[in-house]
Amino acid sequence: MALALTSQPVPLTLTDDGVIRVSGTRVSLDTIVAAFERGSSAEEIALQYSSLPLADIYAVLSFYLRHRQQVQKYLQERAEIAAAVRRDNERLHPSEGIRERLLQRQTSER
Repeated sequence: MALALTSQPVPLTLTDDGVIRVSGTRVSLDTIVAAFERGSSAEEIALQYSSLPLADIYAVLSFYLRHRQQVQKYLQERAEIAAAVRRDNERLHPSEGIRERLLQRQTSER
């Protein structure tokens, strides 16, 4: 019996909001790469994210290792977007004086 060598698509999906996720899950490419870069093995990642089949984790890691430069660029862009959102939130909802505002709200509700 001959072994059928077929290629499988990488189990990654680009969502409408520009996030790359493991297909069929809410786990992002960012999450898998970060865990791998921290030294987690595919098996350890599978233990942390039970919705991920081990084969998909290996496929995603293979994709990352083969396309490291493009993935790093994507991750950098995501980090810049997150920083911009954080700055906007901090500007719209400043944290200074928050304790006093919360205490005042608590007192006024009594």
